[in-house]
Amino acid sequence: MTVDYSAGWDAVSDQFMAIRSKVGTALVLEWARDHLPRSAPILDIGCGSGVPIAQALVNDGFSVWGVDASPSLIAAYRRNLPDMAAVCEPAQNSTFFDRTFLGVMSIGLLFLLDEDDQRKLLTNAANLLEPGGRFLFSAPREACRWRDMLTDRISMSLGEEAYAAHLASMGLRLNGCRSDEGGNNYYEAVRLIEF
Repeated sequence: MTVDYSAGWDAVSDQFMAIRSKVGTALVLEWARDHLPRSAPILDIGCGSGVPIAQALVNDGFSVWGVDASPSLIAAYRRNLPDMAAVCEPAQNSTFFDRTFLGVMSIGLLFLLDEDDQRKLLTNAANLLEPGGRFLFSAPREACRWRDMLTDRISMSLGEEAYAAHLASMGLRLNGCRSDEGGNNYYEAVRLIEF
């Protein structure tokens, strides 16, 4: 039996790309502009097709490195952003290009994973950040579960308190949580210089 590391997203990739809106793009672009120098390397964990978020960052002068478990979405990413590095690997087991980054983001992915894999991804993101580096990820503020409309699989949020505690244990400080125009929550964290 073949394991679907994309958790059902490869099967619905065409539908997902057709309905993906620009919601959240302005917030992510503002985060990058406020906290990272132009041309800074940003790792996008769960990058999808790269449209619209990675594309907006690249158009603004940032360098975006994409990781996604869906072969179809990575193929689209490579077509949309041919000059940016991309690998088809599950976030839980990725080598993340064997390097560190000044910025790491994971938009629309974390809550698709089970609790253990969420904690693993948060730990990996913390370890990938350079001192003073920034991490942005999306998830509901409350601890909750729901069924994803496209994949029909269970999604879950561990909640703001659990995310803040895990990040703190990894040397990251949660700087707050903001909402985009669609009501989606984005957590902003920074790697402490000394840990």
